[in-house]
Amino acid sequence: MGYKRPFDLLIILCAHVFPLTLVIWILVWLIIPLMIWAADRGPIFYRQQRVGRYGKAFSVWKFRTMVRNADTHGLAWTVEGDHRITSVGRFLRRTGLDELPQLINVIRGEMSLVGPRPLAIEEQLMLEHEMPEFASRLDVVPGITGLAQLYNREDDDKTKLAYDIYYIQNMGPVMDVKLLLLTVMDVVLRRRDVRTGKDHPA
Repeated sequence: MGYKRPFDLLIILCAHVFPLTLVIWILVWLIIPLMIWAADRGPIFYRQQRVGRYGKAFSVWKFRTMVRNADTHGLAWTVEGDHRITSVGRFLRRTGLDELPQLINVIRGEMSLVGPRPLAIEEQLMLEHEMPEFASRLDVVPGITGLAQLYNREDDDKTKLAYDIYYIQNMGPVMDVKLLLLTVMDVVLRRRDVRTGKDHPA
């Protein structure tokens, strides 16, 4: 577990200073905010309270993918074909680029690049009530990507827990590098977000 913090910061630093990727990052950090703002002149970012390590709540950062004040226009969680998702937001969700601002959380030490996905407070408490062992996911820093995020395509809660426990028991730099590379492939192939109803408006 001690490798996590230096590993995350080193990866972020290298990704932003390497000449080729630096150009890509500049384009990403400029173009995506402009696209979001141009669509409806609304906020670029969305923040939501999530549960972190040892149950401590923190605000997770994401690019906004829904219309302004989406939570006043429908359900708290998204559903398949949700009309509140903007055209730009649909692309961002499909590629997983909406989660890029979570790098802010990583730099602040609230998240890691790889680890169990942080859940909304209500969802975490509900699943702990249904499966007391679900709280064991909070023994480590949550991550932007991970085994469950990559392989639990149906977002089944029991499968999520099984993947997260396996990761916690076997995590290390080599596994993290493999999962990061697989995540990049998912983004390139635009198959990142296939869940149908688990997210809060963003």
